[in-house]
Amino acid sequence: MSRPTTTTEASALHLSWEEDGVARTARWRSESGQPAPRRVIVADDQLAADAAYRLACEGCAMLWRGDYHNARQLLQAMARRIARRPRKAKQDKGAAPAPADAFHLHRQAQAQRARILGMLLIPFDADFGIPLRRAPDARAACAQAWQADGEPSVASLRELLGLIGAWEWHRKGVEVPALGDRIHPCYGVFSPVRGEYVDLVAKAPLPSPALAFDIGTGSGVLAAVLARRGVARVVATDQDERALACAADNLARLGLSAHVDLVRADLFPDGRAPLLVCNPPWLPARPTSPVEHAVYDPESRMLRGFLSGLAGHLAPGGEGWLILSDLAEHLGLRSRAELLEWIGAAGLRVVDRLDARPRHPRAQDATDPLHAARSAEVTSLWRLAAS
Repeated sequence: MSRPTTTTEASALHLSWEEDGVARTARWRSESGQPAPRRVIVADDQLAADAAYRLACEGCAMLWRGDYHNARQLLQAMARRIARRPRKAKQDKGAAPAPADAFHLHRQAQAQRARILGMLLIPFDADFGIPLRRAPDARAACAQAWQADGEPSVASLRELLGLIGAWEWHRKGVEVPALGDRIHPCYGVFSPVRGEYVDLVAKAPLPSPALAFDIGTGSGVLAAVLARRGVARVVATDQDERALACAADNLARLGLSAHVDLVRADLFPDGRAPLLVCNPPWLPARPTSPVEHAVYDPESRMLRGFLSGLAGHLAPGGEGWLILSDLAEHLGLRSRAELLEWIGAAGLRVVDRLDARPRHPRAQDATDPLHAARSAEVTSLWRLAAS
């Protein structure tokens, strides 16, 4: 283990450290946009878990030069130390925090955990090979998320594991019963593992089979469901290039490319349609990574944007389908009264609402800090029309 080095001229794109008496630098990669650590040591298999945990808590990153599997074990040991660390109570002993406070405390704990575990770093060659003993071949997983630039690079082991997990999801696909087929999510694009919202779109009565707009298509799953239901033409939008590429791949796999036009747009394409579908992020909070953009929507920007622009893009007699969880309501982040006020202010009325209870494991996990809200959650498809 080498002595700590303070980087005084580190940029967000490069990591600098000293190794064997030589100043070195490499491309820094962080999908969450975290800046390169300013203090870095070189570490190997001799580093004890307690020492690694202490260094990480102090803001010192560890660039790993030992066995890859030992690095994974060290990361797990650090995670166990975080889990058993006593948390400071911010309320009277025995009193449960308000739902919104519990949510924000949970997010703070998640961010702190991510920061600590993100201090264990892994080197990469220019082709994304990992120059460590017993390291996996993760080049395909890295290439899905990162653009090669001919430079060696460094990223956290935690981020690498996320890339590998995302690559496995992409390679194997996610079974979608409403399609009778699989969707292959890409890194940074939300995976349709929560099937209740897809089932709602699969069973709601179609106002017209001629045309539909899918706003914020992501993996393309809802556009595919609409096309499989017989909608002659679907225009699917997204402002994220990764999402559009992912949707194009899935639609090609499903043989639906001829029925769906993909358009890069912030919310709506040009024109009007008899059906507009939108599954916006459900929680009004700030995302901290690319995939979180499908869950967290600061100040309900996308939700409010869809509602405010819907009437202007509906064909006469058309409907807008808003697919939305009420988890934000149970967490005290948004009220049902606010949602109904936004709907009315946009010149819309509620035609009907279809509800579904969540089937994901978290809804039954009593140890989850947000269990009370999750267990009461309902996902709804709101059928909206112009007033």
